[in-house]
Amino acid sequence: MWAQLIRTRLKDGKEAGLAQLIQQLRDTEQAGSGLVRSLVMREEHDPNSVTMLVVFESAEKARARENDPRREEGLAAARATMAEIFDGPPSFTDLVVDEEFTP
Repeated sequence: MWAQLIRTRLKDGKEAGLAQLIQQLRDTEQAGSGLVRSLVMREEHDPNSVTMLVVFESAEKARARENDPRREEGLAAARATMAEIFDGPPSFTDLVVDEEFTP
């Protein structure tokens, strides 16, 4: 498995836009994309700080998903929302998943 950790900050007063963004991203998802799990989290004591963890079957599937032309129209709307609600560009950390445990 492979994952990407995305960190960003919301502009003040733009918290509601996060739900809109999440829905836009869900709407762009295609069957067989390799997406395993997606989590969106905000810090308890700093709700403008957003961390997303997106888990894929493999890095190759994630990269193919990035370039899937079927997602482009929906991603254009999501990018516009990001520009409106994010306070600067997000940071990305690529991760190799060594172990997963779910009790």
